[in-house]
Amino acid sequence: MKAKILGRTGLEVTIIGLGTIYIGSRPSEPPWALNEEMDAQAVEAARGLDEEMGAQTVEAAIEAGCTLIDTAPLYGDTVCEKIIGNALRNRPDLASKCTVVTKAGNLREGQDHSFDGILRSVEASLERLGLEQLDIVYIHDAMDVPMKEVMSKNGALGALRKLQNEGVVRFIGSASNNPLTNTPYIETGEFDAAVVPDAWSLLNQEAAKRILPAAEKHNIGISCATPLEVGLLATGPIPGRDYGRRSFSQACLDHVAKIQRLCQAYEIPLLAAALQWCTRHPQVTTAIPGARTPDEAVANVKAAELEIPEAFWSDLAPLVRHWEKGVHR
Repeated sequence: MKAKILGRTGLEVTIIGLGTIYIGSRPSEPPWALNEEMDAQAVEAARGLDEEMGAQTVEAAIEAGCTLIDTAPLYGDTVCEKIIGNALRNRPDLASKCTVVTKAGNLREGQDHSFDGILRSVEASLERLGLEQLDIVYIHDAMDVPMKEVMSKNGALGALRKLQNEGVVRFIGSASNNPLTNTPYIETGEFDAAVVPDAWSLLNQEAAKRILPAAEKHNIGISCATPLEVGLLATGPIPGRDYGRRSFSQACLDHVAKIQRLCQAYEIPLLAAALQWCTRHPQVTTAIPGARTPDEAVANVKAAELEIPEAFWSDLAPLVRHWEKGVHR
């Protein structure tokens, strides 16, 4: 798989990483019904967690060539970090081939972006993951928290700077499900990397307004979350499909069908086009779709490995547009 440098971190990661919010899940609904916007309690209620299958998913992703594993204490109420840790302990040969990143500040029981709260969070993550050092820790979902507090020496950023000085954390990032929250943090230039959900896909170019220009200015490496729009850009529109919290207008669904027909004309899976399009932007290093099973993890990797001709991208360009009114959140 192709790899890129993650901004000023200098870390080289594959253009597709593994998002872990629902690894090991056996939902009654398809995986795209469990999306990155659901809180941990909603996800837990919708699925039965199979930790062994989750570990196999991590192993399959790394064996297939994925070198970035993105997680958070929030995911599965800390169980996802535990699954990753078990997988890496069972397969130390794979542990050396991947970069594991996590987040701090948001748990099922609520937000804690205090200095001590961040220190406790990182310590617990290290224990669950079985690591002594984390390449990146992201300040997670600082919505409704005064930015001045988060960025202070006595807040989240101060705690992570302490850990950075001690060598426990190498780089610091921002990650927020709300682009309006993510944007001002990225614009400060304080962060080495950012996880950007709900702002960059074939249907959503919100990041082009301020996030990507700021990332280019400060050389912040971007990991694109929700690149598949909760599954719509993996399968194309399916009549009667429930996309969870996301509601797509019929005009938007018809437009995706048009993109899918172009993909079919070139014999390119929509999944491959959707994932690779995200990382064609020079500042977007990787896309991190979620996978619940080994087969899904491998399918994402294969989609990233597919060679797509420039002629396709030229034909696709007129179809890429922002659906602010067509994609309701």
